[in-house]
Amino acid sequence: MNTRASISSRPEHGSVLIIVLVICLGLVSLSLVFGHSMMMSYRGEDNDLAGRQADAAIRGAEQYAETIIANATVGNTLPARSTYQASAVPLGEAFFWFIGVPLANDPTDKPTFALVDEASKLNLNSAGATSLALLPDMTPDFALAIRQWRTTTGTDTGGSIGFNTVKAAPYESPEELALVNGGTDPSVLYGDDANLNHVFDPEESNKATNGGSAVAIGGTSATPASSSGTGQFNPGLLEYVTVFSREPNTMSDGTKRGNVLNGVGRLRNVLTTALGNARAQEIVQRLQRVRNFRSVVDFCQQATQQASLTTDEWDKITPYLTMSDGTYQVGLVNANTASATVLSCLSGMTTALAQQMVAARPPPGDAAASNLAWIAPILGSQAGSVGRYLTTRSYQFSVDVAAVGRHGRGYRRTLFVLDTSTDPTGPPQIVYQRNLSNLGWALGSDARTALRDAAAKGGVQP
Repeated sequence: MNTRASISSRPEHGSVLIIVLVICLGLVSLSLVFGHSMMMSYRGEDNDLAGRQADAAIRGAEQYAETIIANATVGNTLPARSTYQASAVPLGEAFFWFIGVPLANDPTDKPTFALVDEASKLNLNSAGATSLALLPDMTPDFALAIRQWRTTTGTDTGGSIGFNTVKAAPYESPEELALVNGGTDPSVLYGDDANLNHVFDPEESNKATNGGSAVAIGGTSATPASSSGTGQFNPGLLEYVTVFSREPNTMSDGTKRGNVLNGVGRLRNVLTTALGNARAQEIVQRLQRVRNFRSVVDFCQQATQQASLTTDEWDKITPYLTMSDGTYQVGLVNANTASATVLSCLSGMTTALAQQMVAARPPPGDAAASNLAWIAPILGSQAGSVGRYLTTRSYQFSVDVAAVGRHGRGYRRTLFVLDTSTDPTGPPQIVYQRNLSNLGWALGSDARTALRDAAAKGGVQP
């Protein structure tokens, strides 16, 4: 009887074992589910924290840029790169970068990190259709439409541009070009530079011109070509234009500048302030026969020829001179920072002269860069006419900030334009702000690799 009872109880023991195993499996599954959920929640919180750190770094970078500009050793000029940090600047667990425009000697296959001078570009609110038409890939019709957008009242049906609703008011941002002429093709504005970091990244291509493939015409997956098929990088129209460049017609102490277009007689007061009464009287007397001056450069050239104006005197008087009676001069191009492409668009300028100017520039931060004396010998007989479009002063600066939080996550990017023309004695003012995070990674592969390596080592400096 005992043997039979023992045998009959074995199925019951097996059923209990199976039930226990099922319960254990369920508990393990629940543990895995809860563990995975907690891990995903942790990752979400970590990414959120990284994003908030990047946002804080953006704000810190903007304030840092304000300090750089306010404390520039040479007033109203683009601060020299050597005077500030612009790449992988640590701020707590975050890092930020200032994305800049490459100079002539900078690499063309990786981003440059620096502040950008807005006066290095053509101003859409002052440039004529002739100058705009000389920009790369520009057509005369589109150049005319750009000008008419700000100047024509109502609608325009003349010319070959067709029916075009216009604004009849100044441009408020360069991106407003997308509205001109019924909507501009984005490839005209962006060119090959989809993320607006001023270089042709390997992943960038104009898919529309290559049947939707991942590589532009003439390129390979490793070295993509330009959207034009020429093998040259096309940065798009936004690389060369601005709406923010202007400079006040008063000195930082409130002294009103003298308009050279009004003749030498009305410059007596500012010349006296700059050079003293006796020297001012001498210059006025010797220039009385010159009835018209075309620009500040023309005035200084005439004073050099007729009154033996020295280079040191150029330094002293050019800050006191202007070509306008208004509160501001809008759209002057800075000869120290503009590219040869932009300089070549100025009326009377040739490509050869523009390239000579770029090659002959004083080093950034050099005192010689603060006046127009170095320009005149290069331009020669064109100095008077071309000089009316040129300046050596800058009051607006782009601060294109990209930032990441802990472990290289939470990528953020914001473009600021800081203006010092409204209150020369106060801090720079933010006059424009745009979120560029949606354009994607703009720091290049080197920064991505450095951040990944840094995260693997515990988040040390990339």
